[in-house]
Amino acid sequence: MWIAVLILAGQPTQGQAPPGSAQSRAQLLGQGALPVPTATPTGEAQGYAVTSPNEQDIGEQQILKRTEEYRPFTLSVYSPFYWTSNAALVSSGEQDDVLVAPGVTLMYQPRITKTFYAQVGVVQQFFFYDQFTELNFASLDVIAGLVYYLPQFHNLSLRGYYDYNRLTDTDNFDELFVNNSIILTAELPFRIARAQQVLFGAALNLSFYGNPESPRRNNYSLYGSYDVALSRSFSLDAAFQFVVRDYYSGDRTDVNEILSLSANYRIRDWLTLSALSSFAWNQSNHSVFEYSVANIGGGVALTLKF
Repeated sequence: MWIAVLILAGQPTQGQAPPGSAQSRAQLLGQGALPVPTATPTGEAQGYAVTSPNEQDIGEQQILKRTEEYRPFTLSVYSPFYWTSNAALVSSGEQDDVLVAPGVTLMYQPRITKTFYAQVGVVQQFFFYDQFTELNFASLDVIAGLVYYLPQFHNLSLRGYYDYNRLTDTDNFDELFVNNSIILTAELPFRIARAQQVLFGAALNLSFYGNPESPRRNNYSLYGSYDVALSRSFSLDAAFQFVVRDYYSGDRTDVNEILSLSANYRIRDWLTLSALSSFAWNQSNHSVFEYSVANIGGGVALTLKF
């Protein structure tokens, strides 16, 4: 997150966004805003027929059907845009602004077995402000890890990967902050009928090297989401995340809550329009780091699998 002295000052110095707030902004408005789909080997994906309401009358079915060839590469280009109520994520003197956060994700997820995958990817995203251009920054993530699905345990999914994150300015791409971390997640989905799903998850984000030291932190998260498909093309999503952020410097601990809502309209399999909103509250044992923020906007995403 942004350097403490800059937040205390209430404004950026030398035209650069402090890495602490940039890190928080990237988490709040970054890749999660327009997620890239990943392979999830459900029964249908493994070659079984789609479930139907009449299955209980005639017994369990395992009718094989033709399945499409698995495509391990996912390329997504997206551009969310927001009005934000607190551009610098400060505890007082909040000022609103409009920002655009275009990005691109390239993910390679080769299948090792039916339920075991490797994952390698690159995510590059930019954050451009309308008025407070000194807050502009770019975020690069390089990840590598493994994904394991356990259909016998209610489709539990386990992920473990290494994440290299580099924050820079957008003028000369001068480095603001570099972080290396190990991320572990466990997710448990519950399908409600055919068109609704609830998901619960837990995540550990453990930093083992960062420069400078002050923004480094470990994140301990619990989260949940609710998804409903109102038609083949239109869906609504709601998600909530509770995060404890334990910083390495300054005896600082934050508790952060994030609520996000979205409405998504799929024009084509590869083109989606979204209305997006997120709300966050941050409490800290150092009151200067406390803030609340609302973000309302939309976005467009183009996704190709090959």
